[in-house]
Amino acid sequence: MQQNVENVEHMLDDAIGTLRSTGVRITPQRQAILQYLIETDSHPTADEIYQSLSPQFPNMSVATVYNNLKVFKETGLVKELTYGDASSRFDFETHNHYHIICDQCGKISDFHYPRLDEVEQLAQHVTSFSVTHHRMEIYGVCPECQSKNK
Repeated sequence: MQQNVENVEHMLDDAIGTLRSTGVRITPQRQAILQYLIETDSHPTADEIYQSLSPQFPNMSVATVYNNLKVFKETGLVKELTYGDASSRFDFETHNHYHIICDQCGKISDFHYPRLDEVEQLAQHVTSFSVTHHRMEIYGVCPECQSKNK
């Protein structure tokens, strides 16, 4: 779901404020990577981010993108999503939500189901573990791939 312009600006300002509060310098490349992550819902890889932004920033390298993603991850602005052997994908939406992944094209979509948060409480109660987080993935075939398969 694409964000509206006002919401994107607000999220970008908040993210920049978070970075500044941790002593991170705001560069044009850093800001562009953040904005790209906020505006997209495709859970891009570092290479996809690089490919999209390199026309704007011809001197930017893939390493620059990776280094910035590492900073964003360390400050809690993005989540790194790892699925098997595929490249890591990055998600600006860090509050609890779940992913459904297309078996054919690899597209990842978000969905929310608040009752799944109860799983952590139940797991903690039953096992006496101190639960820190959980991750759930659902796999299937996205509408676009279903259309291609017909």
